[in-house]
Amino acid sequence: MILRKLSLVNFRNYEQLEVECSERINCFTGLNGSGKTNLLEAIHYLALCKSFLNPSDTLNIRFDAPFFVIQGQFQKDEEVEETVYCGVKRGQKKVFRKNGKDYERLSDHIGLIPLVVVNPSDGVLITGSSEERRRFMDSVISQYDRHYLDHLIAYNRVLSQRNALLKQIAKGASDSGTMEILDMQLALHGVELFNLRKKFIATLQPIFHTYYTLLSGDSEQVEIEYSSVLQTKSFEQALKDSFQRDHALEYTSSGIHRDDLDFKINGHSLKKSGSQGQQKTFLISLKLAEYKLLDQSTGFKPLLLLDDIHDKLDADRVYRLMELVCGPEFGQLFITDTGAGRMHVLFKGRGLPYKMFEVGQGNVKEI
Repeated sequence: MILRKLSLVNFRNYEQLEVECSERINCFTGLNGSGKTNLLEAIHYLALCKSFLNPSDTLNIRFDAPFFVIQGQFQKDEEVEETVYCGVKRGQKKVFRKNGKDYERLSDHIGLIPLVVVNPSDGVLITGSSEERRRFMDSVISQYDRHYLDHLIAYNRVLSQRNALLKQIAKGASDSGTMEILDMQLALHGVELFNLRKKFIATLQPIFHTYYTLLSGDSEQVEIEYSSVLQTKSFEQALKDSFQRDHALEYTSSGIHRDDLDFKINGHSLKKSGSQGQQKTFLISLKLAEYKLLDQSTGFKPLLLLDDIHDKLDADRVYRLMELVCGPEFGQLFITDTGAGRMHVLFKGRGLPYKMFEVGQGNVKEI
């Protein structure tokens, strides 16, 4: 999957912009705050229908403009070209369409343009709550497994209904058998999600280990452990055991919406024991493993977005990373950095097509 052209209107700091992309490597250089990351955000919108930084669509509209539009022209193979459009107006529902046809559900688009982003905010996967790590699993699996996304949407809907019922019961409302029905539905979707998450981690582990070794050059033992209540009991038993607690708390305290990932290095918690360099290498290896898994599962090489990579790694590990992503296993790359000179050094002479763009004052100029 190749992004040929990116067009923006009133998106973040860009009033109007059109960028012709290289089929292989695209480098956006400029000062901090110039809008480099905004370009990656726009590409992320076209693939996953949302920003990877700002959850509010309207906050991505430029200043006092009434709307923003993002459009991309993609080449699926040598013969098939597709146009993807995303439009947001203040106070209105987001419009998403492919080849001029509106989607009834945004979820129908997920997975058609696989994408992986590496961003300085990824550190929240290590330091943040379990919700961040579940979101990581959900985002990756949803891109290659339609059934997973359908089960996830259904599970969250039933979970919301169950929590609402618990609050109503606390105020004196009658159950009338509704809780039993909701528990059955929650278990139905929850078991499917658990099995797919477990399979995902088992597949990801060996790929992740390979990339960590290539990037670090060390013999450190790294591991990703999947933690879920369903590893020790059935979903029905978990809900039964938490029945009294749920009624007291007025929300569902047990289920796969409490799952987590434990990142370890040499048998210890990465968060507590890993150095800054080890944590950064762990995260990038995780994202490269995500890339490889999506490539294998979808049959398309994902778009790879690397945002401010020198903030994450020392020069030696950046060089190793570039050796990897410039190899035949990787496809189109979009990378941001403050220095055009060091980008030229990284890519010049590799025999790959690449474009350099200077970003500043709401403009992008090829250099």
